[in-house]
Amino acid sequence: MPKHIRAGALTVLAMTAVTLGTTLSVQADAEAAPNTAVANTAVAKAAAWPPFLTAAELPKYLDSTWTTGKVTGGVPEELQFCLGDALLAYNLQYREYRTDLEASARQLTIVVGDNAKAAALAKRLNKDFRSCAEREQSDPDIVNTYRDFGTLPVEEGARVHGVQTTTAWGSMDVNLLSVGRDGGTVTVVDWGQMGDFDDAPVKAFKKTTTTAVNKLH
Repeated sequence: MPKHIRAGALTVLAMTAVTLGTTLSVQADAEAAPNTAVANTAVAKAAAWPPFLTAAELPKYLDSTWTTGKVTGGVPEELQFCLGDALLAYNLQYREYRTDLEASARQLTIVVGDNAKAAALAKRLNKDFRSCAEREQSDPDIVNTYRDFGTLPVEEGARVHGVQTTTAWGSMDVNLLSVGRDGGTVTVVDWGQMGDFDDAPVKAFKKTTTTAVNKLH
């Protein structure tokens, strides 16, 4: 805090004030340092997460407009049943996308950091999703049909899955899900809508998956 001291008899007091001001300045800098470190850490953590898909990068759904949700920590409810167990030990973030009709989508990203561990996680996620339809076959009122839509040649690779769910009460839904990896980062993209495999935008979804993996690091 600067102080303007007049000359004369206050010279000694002025020198004291200058010394005190210097001391206070040093103390203020020391107190500000932890806050600055915290702010820098927050910025670094934010920068560690690759960007998520934008609404324009999702497959178009009829004439409906996509609404993009906030980036949130944790596993989205729609993915917990099939993939939740594999993701328990990881720090992850996701974003949801919705239309004003019946279509919705999600992107989940896990920054593992280690290439080998990320590869193992991607392998397990692919396996868990494929077996998920078989685990639900114990319910006679729900029939799941699985399709493997193959791999994509992007970064360390991606695989696209599809599940058509038909219920005894007449409803039918189709979900597309992909798992992709770039180095130590894994991403999962999920798309769901009413209808069957004929209604699923497989080609456009593969393009969306490629875009999502290309954004990883």
